[in-house]
Amino acid sequence: MGESFQKLNLTNAYLFAAAMQDEEICRNVLEIALNKRISRVKAHVEQVLFLDSEFKSVRFDVYASDEEEVSYDVEMQNDDTKNLPKRCRYYQAELDVTSLRPGEDYQQLKPGYIIFICSFDPFGKGRCQYVFEEYCKEADIPLGDETQKIFFNTNGTDTENVTPELLHLFEYLKQSTEEVAVRHQDEKILKIHERVKYLKRDRKLEAGYMTMEEYIHQEAERRAKLMAETMAKPMAESMAESMAKSMAESMAESMAASRVAQNILALLEDLGTLPDQTKERIAKEQNEDVLSAWLKLAARADSIEEFQSKM
Repeated sequence: MGESFQKLNLTNAYLFAAAMQDEEICRNVLEIALNKRISRVKAHVEQVLFLDSEFKSVRFDVYASDEEEVSYDVEMQNDDTKNLPKRCRYYQAELDVTSLRPGEDYQQLKPGYIIFICSFDPFGKGRCQYVFEEYCKEADIPLGDETQKIFFNTNGTDTENVTPELLHLFEYLKQSTEEVAVRHQDEKILKIHERVKYLKRDRKLEAGYMTMEEYIHQEAERRAKLMAETMAKPMAESMAESMAKSMAESMAESMAASRVAQNILALLEDLGTLPDQTKERIAKEQNEDVLSAWLKLAARADSIEEFQSKM
């Protein structure tokens, strides 16, 4: 199971999404992230449970729009799934489809921002943010489609290229405590922290988090069991086949040895009475080479004593 609800930081997708449903918190986060004034936003969260190979990924998309009809899709991302660029493309398509009514001109498409707040460096350049827009490669002309894809790296090192408030937000996201909240006395960070403290006292939210964690835990166990059974079946079949083959070969060898031993005893009966100890030794022998040699010896021997002395 994961961390207790009270100890979660805002990098946790569940807590982040819960906080961003508060439209004032959503507005403050967007203002800090985009470094622009936003008058008012409407926000809602869409939850998608997506279990990856390690059974731990839950995606919460925060959709928001402001009074200027700008659309925002914000997501906290803790696992480097290596597919963020293509996901940006998909999310932008979703925003466009929902913002344009049937019969409306393409000019009515709202400006859109796809924002990933990552606890890792998605492009490996050490930057705190990566902002992508559509440009002409040859003439450096902006396409003018009014879309941006922004990736924030909360562990970036190019701190001189971003606002101090964004760095404070990164600090608070990673360690959502009273100490960090009051450290820089940023009004927006303090407001966010007050909301986070309130959310952590909400029993319904805590219950939702526990239910989600339990589901992921159970699903992980179920998938692990299924995987083990899937892998074990061909292994078991292979082992059974191998064991059956080995047993068949062993039985065949044993039967062949028994027939040779019987032939040896039959030859020796013509020479006289064979001691029980010698009979038992011949009957128990399984080595084909030894039995073959004894068979030849029995065929050439003139007496039991000669056979025993040479066997």
